[in-house]
Amino acid sequence: MSNQDMKDCPDSLCERVIGAAIAVHRELGPGLLESVYEKALMFELQDQGIQTRNQVDVPLFYRGNDLGTAFRADLVLEDCLLLELKSVSELTDLHLAQIMSYQRLLNFKRGYLLNFNVRRMIDGVKRVSI
Repeated sequence: MSNQDMKDCPDSLCERVIGAAIAVHRELGPGLLESVYEKALMFELQDQGIQTRNQVDVPLFYRGNDLGTAFRADLVLEDCLLLELKSVSELTDLHLAQIMSYQRLLNFKRGYLLNFNVRRMIDGVKRVSI
């Protein structure tokens, strides 16, 4: 499948996501569990009228065989944007590989790695496009 066939989302949605993440971080600060930020961000996004699902099954196939659901995406917005949330000292190549794999499996062109364990939220935002 080419990148042109992947689902994309409007830039306006991406801007709203970053604003929502900053609002959650401003209220809660760093140092909490990822699950706390996931719930708070979900509330923030839904309050903005953004269709948001959490812990979304990521299907996996190998040579046409369904391997079942081995993974769960943290948040899927408007069926076109993936958010993977972290609360770690720093993002690593493994985190990047994870979100890129999920994007390919979900057929999403864009995603964001959001690390809430930072002093300023903007420093924890990594846009990932494939």
